[in-house]
Amino acid sequence: MKKSTIWLLTVVMAFTILGLLFMQIMYMENMTKMRDEQFSEMVTRSLYSVTTMLEQNETKFYLDQDLREAEAVYSSAGKFDDMFDDTNIGATPDNTATTIDGIKVQRPANLSHLKDLSDSYQSKQEILKGQYLYQKSLLNEVILTILSQSSNRPITERADSVTVRDYLKHEFENNGLKVPFEFAIISRSSGIVYQTAGYAPVHKLDVYNQVLFPNDPVNKHNYLYVYFPTKGNYIFSSVKFIFPSFAFSLLLLFIFIYTIIVAFRQKKLTEMKNDFINNMTHEFKTPISSISIAAQMLGDDSVRKSPERLKQVSTVINDETKRLRFQVEKVLQMSMFDRKNATMKLSEVDADELIYGVVNTFKLKVENFGGEIDFVFEDEDPIINVDKMHFTNVIFNLLDNAIKYRREDEPLKLSVTTSNPDEDHLQIVVADNGIGIKREDLKKIFEKFYRVSTGNRHDVKGFGLGLAYVHKMVTLFNGTIKAESELNKGTKFIIILPLLK
Repeated sequence: MKKSTIWLLTVVMAFTILGLLFMQIMYMENMTKMRDEQFSEMVTRSLYSVTTMLEQNETKFYLDQDLREAEAVYSSAGKFDDMFDDTNIGATPDNTATTIDGIKVQRPANLSHLKDLSDSYQSKQEILKGQYLYQKSLLNEVILTILSQSSNRPITERADSVTVRDYLKHEFENNGLKVPFEFAIISRSSGIVYQTAGYAPVHKLDVYNQVLFPNDPVNKHNYLYVYFPTKGNYIFSSVKFIFPSFAFSLLLLFIFIYTIIVAFRQKKLTEMKNDFINNMTHEFKTPISSISIAAQMLGDDSVRKSPERLKQVSTVINDETKRLRFQVEKVLQMSMFDRKNATMKLSEVDADELIYGVVNTFKLKVENFGGEIDFVFEDEDPIINVDKMHFTNVIFNLLDNAIKYRREDEPLKLSVTTSNPDEDHLQIVVADNGIGIKREDLKKIFEKFYRVSTGNRHDVKGFGLGLAYVHKMVTLFNGTIKAESELNKGTKFIIILPLLK
């Protein structure tokens, strides 16, 4: 798949998933806002109902008080019962009977009696009118009393805590708000009158208030404050079904990102493998060509008859065979350690002794390039538990890289130093004054197939396997390795291995 195609798919999928996440977030935000508005509306309606009921209670209180006072006045004057005495009202007069020619004839009442009936009806109307006027004056008196005297009553009597709590609970439940609440009565002039034990608002948005008895003078106003400790949980409980969908979308985004990263890594690995094959072909081609030419020379009679020429040809064949074997061994090493069941033959090893042998092997080669190599013993305990062959290859690869990446304008200087940073570890430092490594390459040099300045370049031979092999082996020895480098000044590899105790 082309890189441009991967990027196109990445952009399309990214916009799709981000759009889905945006829509989910907006939906959740709108649902939360709507739920909060509904909550506020129900609370406001409930508080208004509570204050209305408290005002009705106060009206009833003063009405009962005035009725009791009026009843006491009328009872003491003996007029209360007379006002409602209507036993003579509506009495029916006897009809008058007359005998004409021996026949008894019934006659209606006289005109004076009809007048009595009319007077009685008018009297009853007057009584009802008096009752109406009395009730009206009573209500007017109650209203005046409420307007002039009610604000002087203590708020604890006008709205006691038990009544307020019962009214609040009743109204909240009627409006579908079955949530815990705390409340307080706060006076404009004197502050908190009383409050429940749990009234301790954290956020102002969770507190609602309503004026009690709004007809009171402004300087005597009292306020009912209600706090909902679990308002947030109540609001989000209505949108909690969105969270699984949101989580799945994030999981999908994570999987998508991971897939894209893997795709780019695979593409890069494919490019590295192609580069590896090209370099391997060149690496194998050179010794094979040399061996082929040497074999042809052996067929020449003049070469067979000359001991010196024969020795020279045999030396070329031997050197190129070793070179070819070494390259094949490096490939096989990485192939073997790709498997998890790689076999290690760990044994007690004197690190100084092995390193000294490798340094001596490289000494002649370094001197051929006009350089020098030093081995400094600063350790007191060099005994480690490693595989002898692979530990030797680790040091060999590091020294071989130092020679490959030497500077042409500066004599090669190599040093290997061993020391004990603490009583449990051995530190091995391989340093050179070569071309160095760029900072962006330094983090990748231990990756398989990675080479600095990769590509179809053959000025520096290699497969990009040496340092990957070194890192793999040091890790299997339970150690660590890191590289420090500065461009055009040299590179330093630091290996730390546990001592054998």
